[in-house]
Amino acid sequence: MNNTDHADIVKVTAAILVKDNKILIARRGADDQPPDKWEFPGGKIEAHETPEQCLKREMKEEFDIDVSVGEYLGSSIYHYDHISIELLAYRTCWQGGIIHLNAHDDFRWISPEHRRV
Repeated sequence: MNNTDHADIVKVTAAILVKDNKILIARRGADDQPPDKWEFPGGKIEAHETPEQCLKREMKEEFDIDVSVGEYLGSSIYHYDHISIELLAYRTCWQGGIIHLNAHDDFRWISPEHRRV
């Protein structure tokens, strides 16, 4: 696939949520695209919101937790068969709540050295 296959690149946020020196990752459900993949949680930025507002909303919707969004860490562009995205990563801090899986089928806290799930 070449870069012109997807004219519109969708901006998507990713929370790098650290707690007790571990980072939160979550597994997409079997019906998601792409299915069963581990990811940093986040989601598509709506037209009316900033990336920081998006992350707060997505973490509440997906996990029922409150977060504050800190430092912007960088971005990467990914091309899939069905979409092209620019993934914007932000350091994120847990502010409250207990994780409930509303959008994923599993989650883990991994050490930064962890290479593969």
